[in-house]
Amino acid sequence: MNTGLELQDVSLSVGSRQLLSLSCTIAPGEVMTVMGASGTGKSTLLAFIAGFLGDAFTAEGKISLEGEALNPVPAEQRRIGLLFQDALLFPHLSVAENLKFGLVRTAGESRKDRDGRVEQALEAISLGGFGDRDPASLSGGQQSRISLMRLLLSEPQAILLDEPFSNLDMQLRGEIRALTFDSIRAANIPALLVTHDLADAQAAGGKILAL
Repeated sequence: MNTGLELQDVSLSVGSRQLLSLSCTIAPGEVMTVMGASGTGKSTLLAFIAGFLGDAFTAEGKISLEGEALNPVPAEQRRIGLLFQDALLFPHLSVAENLKFGLVRTAGESRKDRDGRVEQALEAISLGGFGDRDPASLSGGQQSRISLMRLLLSEPQAILLDEPFSNLDMQLRGEIRALTFDSIRAANIPALLVTHDLADAQAAGGKILAL
């Protein structure tokens, strides 16, 4: 049974100052939002869940994903996807090559099969035929779509969203936000969103935790 992402008695501190303390469960397909001012520990919480918390911080509590304890698991083996403010596409790779970087390959799959899956992925985000393009030639919204699709092709078991819409203008923000949340729900993946924007939290549709 997929129990989603669970945080049990999680406490994060820097020096003698406690940043946050919480327990919650994020169900598959749910986007839970954590809101708060800078310095309240939002991004620190994401770092703890992902497995790359800095040495300056102290953490207590248990993280579980699909019933498996993640605390002892190295970051690269946690199967957690991250989406940031910037698209972070590889500038030396084409759009298709960026997607292939995230693509989980299946046994016996040919190069032609992989190329076909990448083109299907591009068509799903209305960028069919863009595979040979240089990422630098894309608009901000197009780059965001490619970044999201690369993440989904890696088949994560949970997703962490660190203010991923903050660099987009208002028109694009609504479009990319809807695409992101719809994709997460369709894939039935638990997700945790960090944002300053109440509209982002309301669009996510899940629980909202204010720090």
